[in-house]
Amino acid sequence: MTKRFLATIAVALLSSAANLHATTIGATVETPCPFGDCAARISFSYLGEFVIPTGHMENGVEFGGISGLDFDPATGHYIAISDDRSEKGPARFYELDVDLDGSGLKGVSVVKQVKLQDKNGEPFAARTVDPESIRLGRDGVYWGSEGDGKALIAPFVRVASPDGAFVREFKLPDGFAPTADKSTGIRDNLAFEDLAVAPDGDVFVGVEAALYQDGPAASLVNGSLSRIIRYDGATGEPKAQYVYPISPIPQAATKPIGGNDNGMSEIVALDDHRLLAVERSYAQGFGNNIKIFMLDLDGATDVSAIASLARTDQRIVPVRKNQVLDLRAAGLVPDNIESMAIGRAKDGSDVLILGSDNNFSTGQKTQFYAFKLLHRPQS
Repeated sequence: MTKRFLATIAVALLSSAANLHATTIGATVETPCPFGDCAARISFSYLGEFVIPTGHMENGVEFGGISGLDFDPATGHYIAISDDRSEKGPARFYELDVDLDGSGLKGVSVVKQVKLQDKNGEPFAARTVDPESIRLGRDGVYWGSEGDGKALIAPFVRVASPDGAFVREFKLPDGFAPTADKSTGIRDNLAFEDLAVAPDGDVFVGVEAALYQDGPAASLVNGSLSRIIRYDGATGEPKAQYVYPISPIPQAATKPIGGNDNGMSEIVALDDHRLLAVERSYAQGFGNNIKIFMLDLDGATDVSAIASLARTDQRIVPVRKNQVLDLRAAGLVPDNIESMAIGRAKDGSDVLILGSDNNFSTGQKTQFYAFKLLHRPQS
């Protein structure tokens, strides 16, 4: 019998009883009225896990680093980007076949891999790019590079053709490029992690943690004020920016002097103003906490004209957020989840797929989780 767990408070926490049942295929988690809005009802049914071990080779190149994922309705396959900085192989994305139906997740296999090209039509040189996100847009493959704060390499979002060739680049708003004195711009390795394309064609780009001028990164006591950029997908011009309040780090390290963090590692659009966001935290000696939130951008302040969130007197309304899924509370042991896609199973049902970046580490794995999307918000 399927056990149902109802999340009924504003920031929903799953019942601890979920630990007994959530790994059973068909177990469900529901948030009936996010933000008090029952039209935003969302519920998931667990369909299983599939793991590709670190060290798996495809065409002579190590598979791994999966940091972005999207569904291609034309092929029924998924595209997945690797965050390999052209060190183990050329910067690349994969086409994946996900064997999934109502009975569960049975496998994930590589159909092909595609090399990404720079503006000159060449493969990216080592450590000149850090691919972190990928979506299918109206005129090609949209993908983002996190940049490199230490090397002062700016993040970007570009459009590629299906064969990986450069098509165009989105405009980077002021204040995002890294600076040597760290007075403004992205933090190293906490930059463009998130990419979503709305049904109306707008593109959302999320920053993993606050820009330097906007305040600190998350701690065990305080959260972090990240920005989400809204682009006109057709022109690549920024339209607005919103504040996303990242939660404090939920778990202290269990090793002496161990590190920990929390940030937004992926977003996906549900409609033109609602998104799902992954908050991925890590605590040394403990592992990862993965929580998924529903966001609503309606009513949020456009902060694109505010140079510093930490030094403004303007009243700011952030995006609304409501937790809808906590993988640990649901009895799962997630790895470093950095990718998320809404797709379609072999039986035609809507599904949510999560994927992990193994960092090409033997202590980690490329892990996929699948959930049937039973209910989603109604416009």
